[in-house]
Amino acid sequence: MKALTYEGQRQISYSDVPDPTVTAPDSAIIRVTATGICGSDLHIYSGHGFTDRTGYSVGHEAVGEIVEVGPAVRRYAIGDRVLVAASAGCDRCARCRVGVVAACERTPLPIDACYGLGGALPGGQAQLLAVPHADGNLIALPDEISDAAAVVLTDNAPTAWYGARRARIAPGETVVVIGLGPVGLMAVQSAFAMGAARVLGVDLIAERRKQAAELGAEPVEGDDPKLAIRELLGGGADVAIEAVGADATIKLAISAVGHRGRVSVIGVSQNRAYPFHMPLAQVKELEFHIGLCSIQYELPALLRLTAAGRLRPEAVVTHRLPMSDGPHAYQLFAERADGVGKVVLDPGR
Repeated sequence: MKALTYEGQRQISYSDVPDPTVTAPDSAIIRVTATGICGSDLHIYSGHGFTDRTGYSVGHEAVGEIVEVGPAVRRYAIGDRVLVAASAGCDRCARCRVGVVAACERTPLPIDACYGLGGALPGGQAQLLAVPHADGNLIALPDEISDAAAVVLTDNAPTAWYGARRARIAPGETVVVIGLGPVGLMAVQSAFAMGAARVLGVDLIAERRKQAAELGAEPVEGDDPKLAIRELLGGGADVAIEAVGADATIKLAISAVGHRGRVSVIGVSQNRAYPFHMPLAQVKELEFHIGLCSIQYELPALLRLTAAGRLRPEAVVTHRLPMSDGPHAYQLFAERADGVGKVVLDPGR
């Protein structure tokens, strides 16, 4: 089969790889009909991945149809249309049983639980994908949810919702979203769905600020976003959601909230020595939240909200390309070119 593989810094290849097989009684094989490139895939593309290995298939966002199941799979059958949750749990421990797969007791390292991060689980940017413990790691898709929306629901939308939920956004509050890629744009939608009165959007790229404005956010303009936020709100925000993971944007999130403000970091940071401004946090009585989203835990609410039209995940999709154009798609996404937001790839082309 064909898949996108990581061959080195800024080197993604459209490659021939072995077809996956059912290796355990509770696993399944999915024919992938749509797959996405996530912002965290750019860590790998840029050479700052989670392993020194090369040659493995990448991607953790996949939607498709079941083509094979092991004899122990009970909830799904061949022909079912499904979403593959970005991270896999064991489906046996107490945490996985309630959907909190990020804290799986049997898979302690995130790299071993997420598709396409290093080879432990081959990636979803492929024509076929093996899904372990299928009953707990697949989610049935209703007909009214498109493949494009479903790709966003594999990771971006749950991560955004998780960040907004942990920040406890309440009706009437003000929210600043920092970083307006697909996760940030879904955070804008999530904040409004939770009742935010105003949502401000911060990003260096004008096209992304425009996309946020189309979703109802107020774009923060100018060279000093901290000052602009203060002027727009007459002070600090109630909540800041950080969707980048850079030191500068985390610092901005902390400064953007007012007294007893709540900061929720969902961007991926690899800095083990972040210079946290403890005195400022103490004076503000700041709440600071950071963590990894458990997709399975967030999805039930998101599927209902999407089916009801309260959330529109497909609105963040800007490019639909053949998977054979994967190397170009990665370059496009990395360079933030051509108004790129969410890129969805078709493995059939």
